Parts: sequence; C-alpha cells; structure tokens
Amino acid sequence: MAVPFRRTSKTAKRMRRTHFKLSVSGLVKCPNCGAMIKSHNVCPMCGYYNGKQVVSKKAEKEDK
Repeated sequence: MAVPFRRTSKTAKRMRRTHFKLSVSGLVKCPNCGAMIKSHNVCPMCGYYNGKQVVSKKAEKEDK
C-alpha cells in the first residue's frame, strides 16, 4: 500500500473539501403567499396547493 511522501497541509485539505457542501434543493416560492415551501407540497402558511385551497387555516386557528 502506498504511503504519502508528505503530509497534506491544512490549506490543501480545506481547498479540496470546498466542494463537499450541502445544497438546499426542491424549495420554491408559494405562488399565493410567497413563503418558501417544498415543491409539490401544501403550503403550511396559507394551505394552498396548485392554486386551490386544500387546508383551511382559519379552522385550525379557531381550534387552538
């Protein structure tokens, strides 16, 4: 098995790892209220999906 001739410096190691990052994917703006939501899901802020209200937010507020 090969052994490294020299130790990898902190800078070289960190420069190599700059591409290992997480990206937020699948977030879109709600066309009704403008909140950032996961795509293909009901908006938790306004209850709209595909231009139609599918969850009544006023009823949930009255229950609390």
